[in-house]
Amino acid sequence: MAQIIVPSNIFLTLIIVAAAVAGYVEAQNPSTSEVSVADIVTPEFFNGIIGQAEASCAGKNFYSRATFLEALKSYDQFGKIGSIDDSKREIAAFFAHVTHETFHFCYIEEIDGPSKDYCDESNTQYPCKPNKGYYGRGPIQLSWNPNYGRAGESIGFDGLNSPETVANDPIIAFKTALWYWMNSVRPVIGEGFGATIRAINGALECDGGNPATVQKRVEYFTEYCNQLGVAPGDNLTC
Repeated sequence: MAQIIVPSNIFLTLIIVAAAVAGYVEAQNPSTSEVSVADIVTPEFFNGIIGQAEASCAGKNFYSRATFLEALKSYDQFGKIGSIDDSKREIAAFFAHVTHETFHFCYIEEIDGPSKDYCDESNTQYPCKPNKGYYGRGPIQLSWNPNYGRAGESIGFDGLNSPETVANDPIIAFKTALWYWMNSVRPVIGEGFGATIRAINGALECDGGNPATVQKRVEYFTEYCNQLGVAPGDNLTC
């Protein structure tokens, strides 16, 4: 078979063109490997949320940007997915849900939580302990004994015997939110914001369960996307 010889000048031109195309693609879709979440979640962004909570709110002296960033050290892949725009959308989605769940970082624990039963007695791996309540606590309102058990194992606290730790330690509180997000919400983030609603509270809100709360979450998400200069994308509701 005859060998085709490409002149060196043409070969060099092809290399230059390929490099230029690669550079253009990277410029259009920059990697998030070097994204700094702290540069996106600025003091202005965080304080713009918590600043809307009443001065009397328990969360006002509990949650802070500093404790969020400290917790983030254990979840350094949060906010690093796809392009920089994807990263901003993930951050906007996280804080949209946190805003809704805690009313702008006002609440640490679920309203009337102790009166509610979040014990899944069928779960024998993470059995409920006597006189312990597994109601919503923290930025994303971690609930149910299996979640407390798994989160505790992953983070390093006794979630079943001491679920109140989530309401007493702000760093652990943020870690539970990030733990839940990375394990239960991140896998569906590419399907749109609506899928994240379903992952957090779909059984009660989606498919017509509570359209008002769905819309409120969407409003927060859209607001934060606007603040971060990114389009919210499609499939916003569930």
